[in-house]
Amino acid sequence: MTTKPTLKALNQQAIVITGATSGVGLATARRAARAGACVFLIARGEGDLKSLCEELQATGARVAYAVADVSDYDALALAADKAQRLFGGFDTWVNNAGVSIFGPIRETTLEDQRRLFETNYWGVVNGSLLAAEHLRGRPGGGAIINVGSTLSDAPIPVQGVYSASKHAVKGFTNAFRMELIREQAPVSLTLVKPSAIDTPYNKHARNLTGQAVQNPQPVYATHVVADTILYCAQHPIREITVGGGGRLIASFYSALPGLAEPLLAQFAPSLMRDRGSAYQPYDDGLYDPTEDGLDEEVHYPMIRQFSALAEVRKHPGIASGVVAVLAAVGIATLLLNQRTGPTRYETLRRRVDPRGWVDTDSLRERLDGLTRDLRHRFDDARHEAEDLGHKGASTAGQWFGKARKTSERSLRDSGKAARRYAHDAGDYARDHAREGGAILAVATIAAMVIGAALETRREDSRIKRIAKF
Repeated sequence: MTTKPTLKALNQQAIVITGATSGVGLATARRAARAGACVFLIARGEGDLKSLCEELQATGARVAYAVADVSDYDALALAADKAQRLFGGFDTWVNNAGVSIFGPIRETTLEDQRRLFETNYWGVVNGSLLAAEHLRGRPGGGAIINVGSTLSDAPIPVQGVYSASKHAVKGFTNAFRMELIREQAPVSLTLVKPSAIDTPYNKHARNLTGQAVQNPQPVYATHVVADTILYCAQHPIREITVGGGGRLIASFYSALPGLAEPLLAQFAPSLMRDRGSAYQPYDDGLYDPTEDGLDEEVHYPMIRQFSALAEVRKHPGIASGVVAVLAAVGIATLLLNQRTGPTRYETLRRRVDPRGWVDTDSLRERLDGLTRDLRHRFDDARHEAEDLGHKGASTAGQWFGKARKTSERSLRDSGKAARRYAHDAGDYARDHAREGGAILAVATIAAMVIGAALETRREDSRIKRIAKF
């Protein structure tokens, strides 16, 4: 038996959809019926199931339904048997049923947490096991599509229990796929991970916050997820994310969990709070079915009708080809619509090269000129300093020479004067010794001393200059 299933076109398929009366399940059922598929609906509320069946049958579609809780394996098995009896089997099984709880984990009772896992996790397990058992024996096999969430990649507070259940769904889906591959079963098992979607999801969730809640932007239309599910029913895809917003948050969380967790803890609760609506304690669908009139959407103020990320994942070859063609056209336009013609690449490279943003040759010449100018200035300053030193030394030498000569001349003149005075005094004393006697000689010497003292008081006194020197 081949490991590759032969997936049929939608108008040749019988498709089973759980959680088919609201949100993504409802949009998938309507679109599958419009495409010509036989649609088998499963949900807990018989009133909405009957209304939807009549609505789709009125358009000429082949539709049937069964009331079942996906957490009840036996009830789900009876629904699968009914689909086989009415349509001769099924080609695709969509596990879409799910419930949620808004509130802190520690404030959520264990009973409520178990109930959420009964639907979100065990409902997927039950449906996958039943579908795989049927499809492995069906010629060409078929597809199982499990609807998970981007919260399986990046959990957030306030929806902690829901995030945990979607983590479990992701782990189960990946492990079960590997088992099917090992068994060579012709079954395609796909995990679809929607981001925030415009559905009554918040109204059907149990709200423990005491405040109105909403999905944070960006929010995508239900048909974007429905179209992705139906594409996977015809093309084997391992895993696909619908909505770039969720993928961006998941990538951020995966790359920087230490930074992402504090930010999500701080801002996620406020982003999910709906300040434009008053809190209303809706009858949630955690334990009992909700019948709200087949609401597919609740109409957020801004809804995205297209997911580029999902389209790229659906058509990787086409997306790569389009990108390559656009890149080639852009490059050709850039190269050919320039006067430089064939040299445009070199011109563009020079413009992009940061080294071309500055005229390095001119800058180098300026720096060399500045260096030469500074060198010349330093040389001139050194020469001037040397000349000044030589002049200073010469001037100092001349000054000291003149001072020495003046001192020597003054000493000679003063010595001569002193000797002359002494000689004259001696002669005078000898000449008048006999006449004046000793008193006259003493008086004469005293007069000479007084005269010398008076001489020293003059500004130009030679004796003073000799003493200073």
